[in-house]
Amino acid sequence: MPEAVVVPSLEPVFLEHRNQLLNIAKRVAGDADVAEEILQDAYLKLVTGACAREVKNPLGYCAQVVRNLALDHLRRQAVENTYRVHTEDGELPQVAGGTLPDQGLDERKLLDAIEQALATLPARTRLVFELHRLGGLTQREIAAQLGCSATLVNFMLRDVGLVLANCRQLLHPA
Repeated sequence: MPEAVVVPSLEPVFLEHRNQLLNIAKRVAGDADVAEEILQDAYLKLVTGACAREVKNPLGYCAQVVRNLALDHLRRQAVENTYRVHTEDGELPQVAGGTLPDQGLDERKLLDAIEQALATLPARTRLVFELHRLGGLTQREIAAQLGCSATLVNFMLRDVGLVLANCRQLLHPA
């Protein structure tokens, strides 16, 4: 039976060279507080993580783990900063173009009315509408796809137009 290889712990090396590793984290992260957090993460990773093989250069290995964690932190911050908005007072900023709750409700009612109106159409006519309005296809392209004439597609689109005009009248009576 082969003898089990005992992998020495990296903890003594980490603790002995803590200041040096902290300086590596500071150089990469640019902030002493963040560097301390990175160092704590590195310590936990090195001490509790299982190392599959013996490390020939323990200090170099520890330094690389600290550097990689610092770089990961910077990447994560860069991604978060594209979504996060900072203000001087810490308050949420005013966002231009926001909609009032009543306006959102009106839009929802409009969409519901359109959905109900389209539900009254035959399936093929609704498909023509979706291909034309949502898919951006021309009447000839739709006709070729459905195997019918462009004139028939034109009539189906006219029917859809009448249904949508009725929706407008219901929502905005003159």
